[in-house]
Order: sequence, then C-alpha cells, then structure tokens
Amino acid sequence: MSRRDEILILQEDFKRASSKKGVRWAMLIDLRRCTGCRSCVAGCVAENKNPPGIMYRPVYEQEDGTFPRVKRYFVPRPCQQCDKPPCVEACPRKGKATWKGDGGIVMVDYKSCIGCGKCVIACPYKARALDGGAFYTESTPKLQSYETLPAFEYGKAWPRNRDHVPIGTARKCHFCVHRLRKGVLPACVSTCPCRANFFGDPEDKKGLLSMYMKENKIKVLKEVKSYEREPLGPTDLRGKDPFSLSNAVGYPGLIPVFSDVSSTEPRVFYILP
Repeated sequence: MSRRDEILILQEDFKRASSKKGVRWAMLIDLRRCTGCRSCVAGCVAENKNPPGIMYRPVYEQEDGTFPRVKRYFVPRPCQQCDKPPCVEACPRKGKATWKGDGGIVMVDYKSCIGCGKCVIACPYKARALDGGAFYTESTPKLQSYETLPAFEYGKAWPRNRDHVPIGTARKCHFCVHRLRKGVLPACVSTCPCRANFFGDPEDKKGLLSMYMKENKIKVLKEVKSYEREPLGPTDLRGKDPFSLSNAVGYPGLIPVFSDVSSTEPRVFYILP
C-alpha cells in the first residue's frame, strides 16, 4: 500500500481548519529533511515576483562539529509571523502600514508604508527589506517584459514600475496570504520536493502539523537585538539582498541561533537535525 503524499494531507488539513473561526496559522520546518535545494526560494520568488534585493525566504547554511565528524544543514528563514512583532511596534504609522492580521499573519499595506525602514531594523530576524526598485535585466540591452508583470500579493495587482508601490516600501513573507484566501497552501510548502515544510493550524489535533509538533522536539529562532555599525537610513537599506542586510544591521547573518522560546513568540517552528 502506497503512502499518501503529505502535501495532499496538509491540503485537507488546511481546508478543514479554514472553516474554523479565529484560526491562527503556523509553519513547521523539518531541517532533517531539507537538502538546501532552494526550491522553496524559487517557488516564492516566482509566486511573488520578487525583484533583486527582495527574498522572502533565504536559506542559510550551518556546519557543526570538528573534522572528520562534521554535519551540514540548511535553515530556511521566512518571516516568523511573531505574535509579539517588534516590526509592528516600530512602525510610525500604527495599525496602518503593518499589523498583525487575520490568521496571525503580519501584514504590510504598501500604500500606507512610507519606506522609513524602521521595521526592517526592528525585526530581530531580518525578515524584511526595502524594495529599491531594481530589475534583473535593467543592465542588459533590453528590460524584459516579464519583469514588469504585476504581482498579486495580498490579493491585489501591483504593477512593477518605478512610479508605483511596492517600490520604495517594506516587503516580507506573508505566508502567501493571497493563496490562503483561495484555499491553497503557501508556495514554499507545495514546491518543496523533500516535504520539509508543514503548514496549518497547530491547534488542530487531527492535523499533520500538530502531530509532528507533538512527536518532535520543537525549536524557534532566537531573537537578537540588531546593531548598527553606522546610523542607517532608508537609502542604506533599499535593494539590499538578505545577506548584505544581515551584515549591515545584525542577526541572523549566516548562522541562525535556536532556542526553546523567544520573546517575540514566533509562529514558525523548527525540528533540528
């Protein structure tokens, strides 16, 4: 008897949980399964039309041990969708530009965001970046038309041109909320060939996500206060790739730190190798 694909089970769990009022979504990433193929990164970029400098789900690499007994593992880092998000507190446009929305997802209103970058610096996971308006093919003989196609984040069409948001605003992972509203799992979950990502309602005791969380030791990313080598302004943040941004303002850099708990109360959990 063949084993059912876990994606099909997660989809059924998601459909069941979606009918419940007050559901709060969570993600579990099993690092024992992740091979660092970055299919989740590619799926996310394609789904959300991410431009240069914007990557909602980078994959960090970690090596532990001493030769010859070493092990290497990979750590995808989406927005942690914190229940106590510092980015929301840091935003000067309280409750308008970024907030904790339905399903426990931290949202961004591109039209209300003023691009000050305070939320980017406040995030202890560096899961935010400012869109600097770059195009991958702008330095080639012709800007390719696929780069100007609209993205459909938050269920709206966002044209890609220099006079239109989200250029100039803060951007981040949102669990593909536009897909959730259509009854479909986040792109990173469905594109992972190793089935390392689980998504659903952790309170659903019948769900696969809840079962894995119960059967395994769960960790979260530890929050780390950002530091600044020099005072940073919006122009210093726009268009930086995740690793350059990490280097500029601090954690996580290239080595994520795990903990049993975090004061930000993340809704992304990890099973360590």
